[in-house]
Amino acid sequence: MVIIIGYVKELRKIVGKRPVILVGSVVIVLNEDNEVLLQQRSYPYGVWGLPGGLMELTESTEDCARREVLEETGLTIGELQLVSVSSGPQNFVKAENGDEFYVVTIVYVTKAILGGCLTLDGNESLNLEFFDMSQLPENMVKSHRRAIDDYLEKIT
Repeated sequence: MVIIIGYVKELRKIVGKRPVILVGSVVIVLNEDNEVLLQQRSYPYGVWGLPGGLMELTESTEDCARREVLEETGLTIGELQLVSVSSGPQNFVKAENGDEFYVVTIVYVTKAILGGCLTLDGNESLNLEFFDMSQLPENMVKSHRRAIDDYLEKIT
């Protein structure tokens, strides 16, 4: 059994608010109609994005992706296909609490919804909804919109 201790929280105790490099995963979850699942986030408030988050110690990026989708949406997903890896200055984040970090984001896609039902986590999610990829909300996390665009370029 793997115990997740909150790696980022532990790291922040050591480095304070100084910039760090973190690795995370997001997932383009597609339903049978090829619509993408988006999460309306509580932070930044009301902005839509892909389910995902930061890796914990001992996790692979795939494990992180599956865990975050389950935690944030209630869905269990299976096979993942790599879409892209994103890093660099455009991935700099300064959180409301002053924490600074550069994220290396691994983007996956899956159509393998193995079980569960859409469930708001009550913490990170305000809403969950499947969208036609030609009708995405305007108010999206920019890097997540780029991830969907990268995916669409690969399949066309």
